[in-house]
Amino acid sequence: MKWLCVLLACTALSEGLHRVPLVKTKSIRQRLREKGVHLPFTDPALKYEPYRSLATSVIEPMNNYADTTYYGPITVGTPPQSFQVLFDTGSANLWVDSIYCNTQACNSHTKFNPAASTTYTSTNERFYLPYGAGSLYGVFGYDTVNVGGIVITNQEIGLSTNEPGENFVVVPFDGILGLSYPTISAGQQTPVMDSMIQQNLLQADMFAFYLSGNEQQGSEVAFGGVDNTKYQGQIYWTPVTAETYWQIGISGFQINNQATGWCSNGCQAIVDTGTSQLTCPQQYLGYLMSEIGAQADQYGGYYVDCSEVSNLPTISFTISGVVLALPPTAYITEYNQNGYQYCMVDISSTYLPSQNGQPLWILGDVFLRVYYSIYDRVNNQVGFATAV
Repeated sequence: MKWLCVLLACTALSEGLHRVPLVKTKSIRQRLREKGVHLPFTDPALKYEPYRSLATSVIEPMNNYADTTYYGPITVGTPPQSFQVLFDTGSANLWVDSIYCNTQACNSHTKFNPAASTTYTSTNERFYLPYGAGSLYGVFGYDTVNVGGIVITNQEIGLSTNEPGENFVVVPFDGILGLSYPTISAGQQTPVMDSMIQQNLLQADMFAFYLSGNEQQGSEVAFGGVDNTKYQGQIYWTPVTAETYWQIGISGFQINNQATGWCSNGCQAIVDTGTSQLTCPQQYLGYLMSEIGAQADQYGGYYVDCSEVSNLPTISFTISGVVLALPPTAYITEYNQNGYQYCMVDISSTYLPSQNGQPLWILGDVFLRVYYSIYDRVNNQVGFATAV
């Protein structure tokens, strides 16, 4: 079977696959840290708060960009204008920088010029996107969007008009391509994935992510199928528990194979490629850091002795009866700055519970580098398999 896919930076597979490179880069936090600017650690789940508080209104639960890393190219307009965008399962809207914006963040990126596109149509509908750190103002329009050879006509797209603050200045991408459910789309705009489904552009109504680790290239997102060269063994499926974000249930959490009881009455998790860390419910973070032996720093992060990483515990989640483990090398990142070596724990806390009141985890890139993830819109389920 020949799948219509977008494969980002992948090796040669069968003929007919559409490919576009996806790049792993340093986070905003790391880039600013190298310039001597230390961002305080903020709750990554703040990006979900607008949806929770304005569920019956025009809302936008967009990203906390302070820890975003993976992005790739798309084109917008006729003739095509090229942009690098973050492929994000934790939001629903597509937007790019535009000539309507003259803040420092916009001026440091490629801008879309709607006047240069013969297929652009304006709606004059404005939007405001609040973030965990920073915010975005813009206007909606329609145009042709090309994602790795998949051409979507009359795609709703946001054009930024104002990006205040410093947070977006250092990012290497020009916008966001949201891949969550349309129920959380700002302005009730149709997400790119839904447009692909409605225009019958996919062999199968699913997409999948492979995120490389250790600063290696080769990351990819596949639309319309899976890339079976990027995982090994069985795919384990779990149902979506709320068709908003890609939210799933967790029935257990273990430290070195010892049950903690933290999810004995159920936890929820949002599978989010737009959050780089693993995020733990705040009521458990202190216990977890104690088990890891981590010390807090003055900026709200945690660190460990680099010589002890191999002795740190393995942590694991039970999801639909399957135990998915993370070794310490998955949740510890080693940095070298000005000749000084230090090891940070890539786990932070969230104060936001799930909508049903259960503790909420965010399975960000720390988790998704270990497990190939598949997002099935037909059966509303998420699949995990061991990444290669």
